Amino acid sequence: QTAVPCYSVSTFCCNLVVTMRPIPEGKLEAAVLATSELKEAHGAPIHMGDPGLLGIQDLSKPDYGDPVHLHPGDIPVFWACGVTGVEAIINCRTPLAFTHSPGCMFITDLKNDNVTFRSSREVPQVHCISQDPLHYSIVSAEAAQKIKTLETLIGIDPGDRGIIHLHRQDELLKACLSISHAQSVLITTGFPTHFTYEPPEENDGPPGALAIAAILQALQKEVAIVTDQRAMNLNRKIIEEAVQLGILKRPVPVLSYQSKSADSALMFLCENGNPRRPRFDHLIAIERAGMAADGNYYNARKVNIKHLVDPIDELFLVAQTLPGVTTTGVGDGGNELGMGKIKDAVKKHIKNGDVIACDVEADFTIVAGVSNWGGYAIACALYILSTCEVHDRYLRKAVGFPRLSNKMVWLSALPSVTKEEKLLKTLVQHGVRSGKTASLEMEVDGLPFYNTHSLMIEKL
Repeated sequence: QTAVPCYSVSTFCCNLVVTMRPIPEGKLEAAVLATSELKEAHGAPIHMGDPGLLGIQDLSKPDYGDPVHLHPGDIPVFWACGVTGVEAIINCRTPLAFTHSPGCMFITDLKNDNVTFRSSREVPQVHCISQDPLHYSIVSAEAAQKIKTLETLIGIDPGDRGIIHLHRQDELLKACLSISHAQSVLITTGFPTHFTYEPPEENDGPPGALAIAAILQALQKEVAIVTDQRAMNLNRKIIEEAVQLGILKRPVPVLSYQSKSADSALMFLCENGNPRRPRFDHLIAIERAGMAADGNYYNARKVNIKHLVDPIDELFLVAQTLPGVTTTGVGDGGNELGMGKIKDAVKKHIKNGDVIACDVEADFTIVAGVSNWGGYAIACALYILSTCEVHDRYLRKAVGFPRLSNKMVWLSALPSVTKEEKLLKTLVQHGVRSGKTASLEMEVDGLPFYNTHSLMIEKL
């Protein structure tokens, strides 16, 4: 028995009951393919990985039948079980019912001979999205290809800075699959590269962060933003005006983090500092100044801006120790929070990389020509996943394929040229400047660099 509640109908209600079969990791996709078309039986799996994510504490003590032993390399895979219906009947206390019991199937003369195979574009793919706890997700090949196309689009390098050497294939897809499974997301942004101005912030980062926040709100996930204490009022005003402009449906909480003790980050991320009760299950950094190996923070010109940056990196470092909490870093130069995963490539291929490279890793690293593009791509990819029936069914741990009734709500939350132009004008009014150097004032596809935000949104 799981802790997953089924959709109740009248007096029929119960939690989902599952059957577990150990599958070698190399055959997970084959198992999904073999069962996904049998919709009138059990269909595709509803979970692959750690049984604790279903509320199952001990696989060696099943509620029904005999225990099944796993061999090295096996992954526990769970299918919806017909005993679920038995539990629903028991709970509704009907005086008489004809069904089956575990191990004793109820047989009829109805044949399962109407299997219809989908096109190759819609076949399910399996991707690992977490090692602790072990968790795999499913997406259709068609949806996966769309997201891979987004990853290629945002990889355009308008500054010719060598970011092509920083790319990790499928990081956008895996990051967004992980975010799709999350319930509560914390976003951070802010790169005070204009250290002689007030405010010192650049306008790359906030638009992408708000694009992510907007789609997360539409997907009914909890979302908050953490930023520097000195920038709290600025960010609150930006969010307030984003709501007025229709970019956000409602305000996003703005938080600050200060390192006051050794357990400050743990207390911030978890209720009462309890690692088993995290407040957020995914952290996203987009164009956020990242700590270098020497403990300082550098802009692209090797200027140390540590005095302007609060130690939000500590949240990402502690998140690495918390089971069930994953992280994503979005950057365009290698000195952003989360880019530690590719620091060797940054040191080798990016100007001043040996000094400025961020040393703090994220589970997933998304590299874009402009970080905002990475934020727009995340929003678009989450929309694609939300409209993918294969992923939606797995996400809900369901058996059927109901109509995706919220499609228009999700669509209206996506970034658009109009929304982003309004937001950029708002940032300019607050004194936020472009963070790119004069060397980047060039043309991309015939448009000046400062118009490439609109260019990329149109391409996405």
